[in-house]
Amino acid sequence: MATRDPRTEIREFLSSRRARIAPEKAGLPAYGGNRRVKGLRREEVALLAGVSVDYYVRMERGGLAGASDGVLDALASALQLDEAERDHLFHLARRSRTPGGPHRRGPAVTVRSTLQQVLDAISHAPAWIGNGRYDVLATNRLARALYAPVLADPRRPANTARFVYLNPEAARDFFVDYDRIAVDVAAKLRMEAGRTPHDDELIALVGELSSHSELFRQRWASQDVRLHRSGRKRLRHPVVGRLDLDVESLELPAEPGLHLNVYTAAAGTPAADGLALLASWAAAPE
Repeated sequence: MATRDPRTEIREFLSSRRARIAPEKAGLPAYGGNRRVKGLRREEVALLAGVSVDYYVRMERGGLAGASDGVLDALASALQLDEAERDHLFHLARRSRTPGGPHRRGPAVTVRSTLQQVLDAISHAPAWIGNGRYDVLATNRLARALYAPVLADPRRPANTARFVYLNPEAARDFFVDYDRIAVDVAAKLRMEAGRTPHDDELIALVGELSSHSELFRQRWASQDVRLHRSGRKRLRHPVVGRLDLDVESLELPAEPGLHLNVYTAAAGTPAADGLALLASWAAAPE
């Protein structure tokens, strides 16, 4: 379940990051072979971060409210956090400084008509707009054709996270790299939870996924976080077959929390031929 207690989230996040680092990986000697702690001990993290053991223990118990940015940076370095994990740590620290807060709606679930016009003007590539909850909010014609398996769910807005975890057979058919996608979806949802902890829709989504998917519960418990990034997505479309597409995910500054996602393929590749076939299929009468 999505916890609303930042102290619990801080404790679970820091302890999980500490547990994954062997002393040798941190440049520390590992004395003896009977370490009772998986990964680094608290005193070893404190040494690497340049803080007292008592101070680190307080931080790992959820006491980040008084930590300066310099201390947080040192802690991030000691725990070898990547960019997404560092951002998540700073989000948790900000939350602990301003506990509570009203529950509110998170990123939008509708888009402006002018943004739909932008999507419709992109005629040779699937393009869609989504939020950090994985809601599919607006699409152009090619995206509707490409994401037909996801959009088959009558609930609106359609949600990729629900598709991945609550319709796993169809999702495994659609996403060639299903296991990686499942990891990334949970990690990005946790990142979003750090950014918008009082988003009722996100809390409800995490609760729904946790109640119905053992795989999601496992991935959520890992405490992993990811940023929305551009990259490669390999799909198996039910009509046109395999499509290996390049994905650009662009933040929309005027619409905080929303991303424009565009799928393309290099000219002359099988994926480009597949997109042309998809366009023909999408243009055909129902």
